[in-house]
Parts: sequence; C-alpha cells; structure tokens
Amino acid sequence: MLIGIIVACEVGFWVAVLAGLSARYLVRAPRVGVALLALAPLIDLVLLVATAVHLRSGADATAAHGLAAAYIGFSVAYGHRMIVWADRRFAHRFADGPAPVRLDGWPYARACWADVARTLLAAGIAAAILWTLVWWVDEPARTAALDQWFAILGIVVAIDLLWAVSYTIWPRAAKASSSAVARR
Repeated sequence: MLIGIIVACEVGFWVAVLAGLSARYLVRAPRVGVALLALAPLIDLVLLVATAVHLRSGADATAAHGLAAAYIGFSVAYGHRMIVWADRRFAHRFADGPAPVRLDGWPYARACWADVARTLLAAGIAAAILWTLVWWVDEPARTAALDQWFAILGIVVAIDLLWAVSYTIWPRAAKASSSAVARR
C-alpha cells in the first residue's frame, strides 16, 4: 500500500510541476501556475502523514517506510532545484527563453559541491523523519527495519561526495561545439 502512495506522490509531484509550468507558459496564467507549483510541497506532506498514520495504526515498519522518509528528504532538499530545472527547459521550449547552459570545468565542480550540501540536507531531513517515526511508534521491534536506512543515507552522501571530489580533481571537459564536430 505504502509503495503505491510513494509512486502516486512522485507522479503527483511531476503532474503538479508540469501543470504549473503549462499554466504559466502555455495558457499564460502565471498565478494559476504558481498555485499549481505550490501543490508540490503539499504532496510531501501527504506522504509524511500517510507514512506516520500507517505505522501508528500498528503496521510493522518496512523498507517502504524508509523509502518514504528518504523520498521526502530528497524532495524537500532538491524539489526547488528540480522545478527550476524544468522551468528553464519549459521557458526555452515554449516562451523563447534562453537555452539551458551546460556547465563544465570548475563551475560544474562547484555545482557538484552545492549538490553535496543538498544531499547532506536531504539525508539530515530523512534521518530526522526516521528518528521521529521510531520515537513516535516507540516499539523498537516494529521499527527495526528503519535502522538500515541510516546507513543507506550515509552511502548516498558518500557517493555524492566522491562524485564532487572526482570532478574537482578531474574537471568536466567542455563539450565540443557542433561547428567543430561538423568540420572534422
């Protein structure tokens, strides 16, 4: 059941984003667009309440409960950035906005380090949710499955850290321009 709610929340997030951007750029209704985009954080709240109620009602914690906590943490930390990413592409495609810029070299390395900070925030939010769920249920036998998620969050942070270190040591090369490729 909870996996279905997680999937519905992920789909709902992108439906809210696409509907908001469509209202903003295709229908030319910016206020409606903002209202639809504002639904995205509410979807996280729905998932948080569903997860807590499910556990509080007597269900044993499963990997799905940990996944819900991780989803919420990463949605909060990366949600705005994902909306900005989609907005830039939508504006370029439908409103003659500037083309999205591909970062390389040191700007890309700096962006990777900003992602490390976001990932730390996401892991911290997810860990706080996990800890709160364990505390709220107050039955360690029923919430034991959540304990492994702290290590999973640590692994995700470590991978993101390695990613940033690698692009700091070996900066991302600039992509060859189409005119240079055509001349070869």
